[in-house]
Amino acid sequence: MSDPRMTSSIFTRGAVDLSALRSTAPTSPPAKAGPPAGAPGGAVGGVSVIDVTEATFQSEVLERSLTTPVIVDFWAEWCEPCKQLSPVLERLAVEGGGAWVLAKVDVDANPRIAQMFRVQGIPMVYAIVGGQPIDAFSGVVPEAQLRQWIQAVLKAGGVTVAEPEDPRLAEADDALMSGDLDAAERAYRKILAESPADAAAEAGLAQVGLARRVAGADPQAAVAAAAANPDDVDAQLLAADIEMLSGMAERAYKRLVELVRRTAGDDREKVRQHLVGLFTIAGPDDPAVASARRALASALF
Repeated sequence: MSDPRMTSSIFTRGAVDLSALRSTAPTSPPAKAGPPAGAPGGAVGGVSVIDVTEATFQSEVLERSLTTPVIVDFWAEWCEPCKQLSPVLERLAVEGGGAWVLAKVDVDANPRIAQMFRVQGIPMVYAIVGGQPIDAFSGVVPEAQLRQWIQAVLKAGGVTVAEPEDPRLAEADDALMSGDLDAAERAYRKILAESPADAAAEAGLAQVGLARRVAGADPQAAVAAAAANPDDVDAQLLAADIEMLSGMAERAYKRLVELVRRTAGDDREKVRQHLVGLFTIAGPDDPAVASARRALASALF
């Protein structure tokens, strides 16, 4: 599935000709939020989920998309995959709080619209922004990937919205906070299997590893042992973990950067990987991480 902010697809190059629909459809503009009075479909949870026909396509999709991104779901009653995807789209539309509108097109009742969009199979989903299709996908996709695609569509449409809390992430975080590290690890890994670039899940998984490493350790004794044995790699790593868990991340980073300078070969790589793992917990936008990365680069090269 492509990112509509980055991809120059056949849709953005004008391969979909909507002029016929524009010329035959009504021209009255819709309200920005919710369907016009008497429109098919209805507002669910304050967000429009509209049944669109050829007669209403211009007002409900093309003209509406000038102010609000519209996502068009091509479906049919006999389509089993559609029954998996459409309810998810409807639920996400409700979560969107008016940031975008879901327009549903029954391909059996509206074959001309499907033909205009060159729909070869369903479910087929198009994003319409500024009166033009900007991206599309077919088939059923995981919800996490669908969320990311919708967010990209909204950004392409100039809409700034808060990302709804991911219930999967909340469940994983709850397990971590309660000390159920096995359940937390399973939950974070499941998220990463569906969304490999999910930074929050990566950070959570790194926190699980940190919690396991410090389990049963005496913090004061561990830091004292590291001070007494500056070249003991394992002692330094444990002390850094304890400092990280105690809210002294910068001290932990400095400890390991200095250890990188004093080590070589396998030991040096072990320390480097450990430090990068601690960076993952804080996230790339943390100023302390940016500073420590520069220090690490200096120590390595």
